Amino acid sequence: MLRKGLRVLTVRARPGNPSQGLLQAGGTVFACALGRGGISADKREGDGATPLGRMRILSGYFRGDQFSSGRKTRLAMRPIGPDLGWCEVPDDRNYNRPVKIPYGASHERMRRADRLYDACLVLDWNLSPRRRGRGSAIFFHLARPGFTPTQGCVAVTAQTMARLLPLLSDRTVMKVVR
Repeated sequence: MLRKGLRVLTVRARPGNPSQGLLQAGGTVFACALGRGGISADKREGDGATPLGRMRILSGYFRGDQFSSGRKTRLAMRPIGPDLGWCEVPDDRNYNRPVKIPYGASHERMRRADRLYDACLVLDWNLSPRRRGRGSAIFFHLARPGFTPTQGCVAVTAQTMARLLPLLSDRTVMKVVR
């Protein structure tokens, strides 16, 4: 059984499959998807790797029409509207920040047809200070069927996310290890 309130989520690659992982929350282990580039200590924009290190969970976004459990958490959660994007251009002044769509620079649309971001938690990777080209939009979000690789995020099933959300706060750290 999971404790009330989690301080650390530990993520490691599944043996033999670097783009899939195991997420330990208290004494419970869940399957997760990792980046197509596995885990990297030298994260770069577009490499598809999940960054090695400690990342605090800051806040999140959710689709109220698709994932009502997004309100059941101590994290600051905001609804995802059709105009929410995330800038991924290293030279843009809003690099690795939320932006309003339409937006002039390349960005990721947060309201996705594949529903991966129906619950999407922001990790503090490359936010303060931001370093150009060190990776953007590193989130903890929902996984595709079969835990196919992400672009560098950590992803779990909707059932796992719904189970973890009430136990998370802005003091929870995701620790990606080798």
